[in-house]
Amino acid sequence: MKICIFGAGAIGGYMGAKLAGVGADVSLVARGPHLAAMQANGLTLIEDGARKTVSVTASDDAADLGVQDYVIVTLKAHSVPAVVPKMAPLIGPETTIVSGVNGVPWWYFHGLEGPHEGTRLQTVDPGNAQWNGFGPDNVLGCVVYPAAEVLEPGVINHIEGNRFSLGEPDGSKSERAMRLSKALMAAGLKAPVRPRLRDEIWVKLWGNLSFNPISALTHATLDVLCTDPGTRSVARNMMLEAQTIAEALGVKFPIDVDRRIDGGAAVGAHRTSMLQDLDAGRPMEIDALLGSVQELGQITGHATPTIDTVLALTQLRGRVAGLYS
Repeated sequence: MKICIFGAGAIGGYMGAKLAGVGADVSLVARGPHLAAMQANGLTLIEDGARKTVSVTASDDAADLGVQDYVIVTLKAHSVPAVVPKMAPLIGPETTIVSGVNGVPWWYFHGLEGPHEGTRLQTVDPGNAQWNGFGPDNVLGCVVYPAAEVLEPGVINHIEGNRFSLGEPDGSKSERAMRLSKALMAAGLKAPVRPRLRDEIWVKLWGNLSFNPISALTHATLDVLCTDPGTRSVARNMMLEAQTIAEALGVKFPIDVDRRIDGGAAVGAHRTSMLQDLDAGRPMEIDALLGSVQELGQITGHATPTIDTVLALTQLRGRVAGLYS
């Protein structure tokens, strides 16, 4: 089984190191100093206080790697449409594209019974680049839970979590999903195959769509923004608007809004990924986490006044910083 991880930063590097550590046939697509370090010295993973370096096959050119059984995409959502053509050498008739990207996935309405089946989301897939380039029948969903960071080029620090939930858009337990699940579990990762992956997508998105932009606007850490009465109220209203949309699409939430916010507060003085991107001068992941929910509200006919307000403010914050267009 040949597995390629496209976008081997913190999360992709963590997964790649775990797979390579058990001898899986895995390759990584990366760039810049991180790629150069992996090619020269291997990929180092720091986990549970231990440091392990593994040899990996890594390149910035997919043509060097050939056709794969699985291509696991771990880029930021806004980066994917532009690189779809670059992935072409990896994709054959039997290749499965595993979408391990935050936010509402581009394939969301594929295989979802109801009046919106087949609807395409322009906020996350402008011009239908992924829909047309990958084909929705070839996609396997993935919700990413681990937290990791690139300490320096070629070195990944695993912070917490090891679960990558997998799911077919139609909810079936397919052979391709089970094969990948077994490969990830053999590497020491949790990889359950979920019949209702969209429920997990929304529970994670609940926090990302509210905590991330609020933190970017206020520079507050999770413990502060989840307990301050004003920002907690804004986050709660955003989450309730999103819940109305999700439930209209058949999603079932296993917890309520206040428990989800309390869970965020319990994480402590954590800087969200959007705040980290803002501080580091990296493009901000606004559309996949927030703009997509606004688009879903328009599709389903549900108003999103709080989301609309926070989205407008965050988009302007990103434009002023030169990190969003």
